[in-house]
Amino acid sequence: MTRFSLLLVLEMTVVPTLLGSGLAGETYGPFKMIQTSIGEVLTTADGMTLYTFDRDKAGMPTCTAECAQYWPPVIALADATPVDDDLSLIKRADGTLQWAAEGKPLYTYTNDKQPGDVTGDGKNGVWHVVRDD
Repeated sequence: MTRFSLLLVLEMTVVPTLLGSGLAGETYGPFKMIQTSIGEVLTTADGMTLYTFDRDKAGMPTCTAECAQYWPPVIALADATPVDDDLSLIKRADGTLQWAAEGKPLYTYTNDKQPGDVTGDGKNGVWHVVRDD
């Protein structure tokens, strides 16, 4: 067997096994889980931490105007599709789509300056990182 054939056989048998065993992790669509100083949290593709706001109602964002300047909503492209019931899309009052985790709108925080920062967690007792619990 040639080296190429051996690699192809390994790729065809080992990789699907790893993917099927859960070792490759769950699917988070345009987001990912990363390790931070407080544990694993959901982030944007570039590693910026995602937050939920306790005052939001499921499917209804209330952080607008000045609030949204500090806590920018995670806006989805018009052609985005939900990942599953856990990562869905909601419509904001202005008609744009916003990502939501279990129906709660998602935001980033302007004081998080680099990937993995979690400075907004617990802010005013109403902002929380998104964990995969």
